[in-house]
Parts: sequence; structure tokens; C-alpha cells
Amino acid sequence: MTTSGLSRAQRIDAATPESRNRVVDFLRAAAITVVVLGHWTIIAVDADGGILPHGVLDGAAWTHPLTWVFQVMPIFFLVGGYSNALSWRSARRKDVGYAEWLRTRLRRLGIPLIPLLLAWLVISIVAVLAGAPNATVQIASQMALIPTWFLAAYLMVILVAPPCLVLWERFGWWSIVGGIALAGAVDALSIAAEQPLLGYPNYLLVWAVFHQVGYAWLDGRLAGSGRRLLLAAIGLVGLLLLVLVGPYPVSMVTSAADEISNSSPTRITMAFLGMLQAGLVLLLEKPLTATLRRPWLWFVTVLVNQRIMTWFLWHLTVMVGVAHLLLALDARALLPEPLSGAWWATRPLWALVLLGLTGVVVLVMGRFETPRADARPAPPVWMPVVASVLVIASLAVMASVGTVGEGGVAWVWPLLPGVGMVALRVLGARKRSEKD
Repeated sequence: MTTSGLSRAQRIDAATPESRNRVVDFLRAAAITVVVLGHWTIIAVDADGGILPHGVLDGAAWTHPLTWVFQVMPIFFLVGGYSNALSWRSARRKDVGYAEWLRTRLRRLGIPLIPLLLAWLVISIVAVLAGAPNATVQIASQMALIPTWFLAAYLMVILVAPPCLVLWERFGWWSIVGGIALAGAVDALSIAAEQPLLGYPNYLLVWAVFHQVGYAWLDGRLAGSGRRLLLAAIGLVGLLLLVLVGPYPVSMVTSAADEISNSSPTRITMAFLGMLQAGLVLLLEKPLTATLRRPWLWFVTVLVNQRIMTWFLWHLTVMVGVAHLLLALDARALLPEPLSGAWWATRPLWALVLLGLTGVVVLVMGRFETPRADARPAPPVWMPVVASVLVIASLAVMASVGTVGEGGVAWVWPLLPGVGMVALRVLGARKRSEKD
């Protein structure tokens, strides 16, 4: 690091309040890094077969146990629970109502999302007009918008975070036990009826329940190695029973080789995976806290967190773009057969190229992640709630059909989040202050 860079890192380190839990920020940054690298690895590009969404998992069963490490969505909800509880309690102390609090959270998630959706709307229109088959554009948009399913699930959890915090404060761990039992009943019904659609309530139930483990972390209910080891043990035993005795597959990421998916829809296995991961990573909290006192490491953590949404939302768009360029050029020399020795050997180079190109996109699009503060009075509660529901619904549809259907470009869904947020006063002109 240069002298100027070190100086900046030292300034950021010195400006960080002692009360801030740096491990929360580090885990968020580390998790996004694992997700990005994981997506770039498991999605294969075949010169003859095109983009294979789960190429590695479908073709190499030995990689399925590795998803217990690389499926790190639970870590996002762990740190989300910690942060959202901290944020909502702060809002309560300042007499900030639910409507204003939710509008702020929705702006942070929704504003960086809008450019991505508009970009894919334009790409889809141009591609279809240029003669590209609807099916090709559909799979490309679906692949690029994979990150948005997490955004939809996380936004659902944010909607219910304050009442869930009330449940936690009143019933403690029993609120988590009860939630897992309810999610288990939903799974049982869905699997017995062989209807994945019946399992969709668990997108909310499972993640809202595990989100409360973040509350427990914040409140010191997971203090000490013993409790953290116990949490990890419960997660491990639960996972082993569900996978070895129950009907659930080993892979925590959807694979065509499995009859049931653990992640689409979300199953209770994800809650137990989260407990296992949370217990283990929190065992490292003390040494991580000490390590993050190093200015340069904390500086990198802060930088990643400043643009974390942009990295997450755009990394697959870059990959899809590069893949289609290589396919269009018939660049077989640059597209070795998936899972071959040459393919594995070139994965680091593949990741570095995508990292550099995504970095350029982040430099351009990252500005949307730091919007101006909204000084307007709080809207009626129903407005940010309905706006959130519109965002969730549109992302759910695009996760299934992308931005193109059999009838052509499905322009409504990419536009709905932005239009909804403007119409419902989540986005709009700031109220001028007396100084303006």
C-alpha cells in the first residue's frame, strides 16, 4: 500500500467508533466475495452448449458437499439481523417511525437495483429486435438477475424485522424454535404434495427465523465459545439428519441432479446450515476483531462495503456478457470443456478477468449506492410497504422468466420497482430546506 493509501486507511481506522462491531462489516464483505467467486465458478460456459447455470454441480457430484461452505447466504442474514436490530432500536430511541425507517432501508436496496433492471430491459429489447431467440435472451437475463432473488428475500425479512424483534425480545430462543417448526411443516406439506410452490412461504419463514440469530448475537445471547459451539453442533446434527435420514439433497445450491432443491424454494436445511456457519464464524469473532484493528484490512473492508450492492448485483451481468461475446466469436480456445483439466486450470484467470471488468462497472454504477438523504416527511405506512411488495413481486417474476417471455420482452417487470418507488414516495425530489 502506498504512503497516501496507508494514510487514508489510518484516517478511516481512527474515525471508526469504538462501539462499531467491525466483524459484522468483515463478514458481509467476505460473504459477498465468496458468492461472487462461487457464481463465477459453478456457472460453466460450453462452446457447444452455451451457458450452463449449474454446470459444475450438475456434472461433478463431488462438489455438492462443498456447497456447505460456499453457500453463504445465511451469513448475510446473520449480519442483517444484527444490523437491522441495531438500526430499528436506534430509530425507536429517536422516535423515527416504521414508515420512515422502511423507506430508508428500501432506498438503500432499491436505488442500486433500478439501473440494473433498466439495463436489462434495454439489452432485451435490442437483442430481440436484432433477431436473438426469445429463449436465449430469457436465459441470459435469468442468469444475470440471479442475485435479485436474495434481494427479494432480504426485503421480505426487512418488512417483518421490527415485529420479529418484538417476538425475540419477548420469547427469546423459543421464537426461533417455533419458527423452524412452522417452516418444517411448510416443507413437509410441499414435499409430500410434490408441489414446490407450496414451499414458497419458507422464503420468508426460514430467513426471518434465522435473521433472529443476528438479534441473539447483538444481545449477547451467543456470548462465549460454549454457546457458539452448541449452535454449530445443532446446525450440523440437524443438517446430517435432514440429508441422511430425510429427503433433502446434500447440495445447498440447486442442481439438476437433485429432485428437491434446498434453495429454490428455501428449505429448513438452510436454517440449520446457517446455525452451523454462524456458530463457527462467531468462534472467530475475538481474533477477527483484533485483526481488523489493522488499518489496511479495515480499509479494504470499508471499501468493499461501500459498493457491496453494486458488486453483488452486477457480477453476473458481466459474466453473461463475456460468455456471450466468446460464444458469438466461437472462441473455443478460450472456452475449454467444462470440468476438464484445462477448464479447472483456467478458473483463476477467468475470475481475474471478470473481477477486473466488474470493477470497471462498479466504478461507473457505484454512485447509485450513496443516494442523497431523503429529508421529506415520512409517508403513510402503507406506501413503503406496498412499494416493497411491488419490488419483491417483480423480482420473483424475473427470477422465474427473466425479462423476456414467449410473447417478447416483459417490460412491465423491470419497470415496476422504479415506477412503484416513485409513485409511492420512496423516491423523488428532496424537500428543500430553508438553507436551499
